[in-house]
Amino acid sequence: MSTGRRVGSDRHRGKPCVDCGKKKGPNQQVHIRCYRCGLAKRRERRDRAHSRRIEQVYGITGNEYNTLLSFQGRCCAICRRATGLTKRLAVDHDHALAAERGSRASVRGLLCSPCNDTLAHARDDPHFLRRAIDYLTTPPSREVLNLDQPLR
Repeated sequence: MSTGRRVGSDRHRGKPCVDCGKKKGPNQQVHIRCYRCGLAKRRERRDRAHSRRIEQVYGITGNEYNTLLSFQGRCCAICRRATGLTKRLAVDHDHALAAERGSRASVRGLLCSPCNDTLAHARDDPHFLRRAIDYLTTPPSREVLNLDQPLR
């Protein structure tokens, strides 16, 4: 009679990790890898899948993505806050240029989701973004309500 739930088969119970050869912990006995090697294998698989996807969609390799990330200082090209550690930075591209020249020529840089969404909302219009800068530096309320005047 079993007291616990069986996760996998018992054929790996008592055997060392297939990657590092170390003894596995009691919770990893049914797996072929120890926790650390299993984690490394999952990361490797995830990185390969990301590389395949960006190559199919944007025409750049995983190494080119990493080179671009390093060139940008390992952060979002616009806000400079997001580092891509929690969620990978998105490949920003120009849709019009992609249709004209192909996907690889259209890649502009790597952005976090909020910055990428902001550009999408602006529809890649530089005039929209200039108006936003003007709005932030000289809001209409300063002129209409004379808010620059000291309070009495």
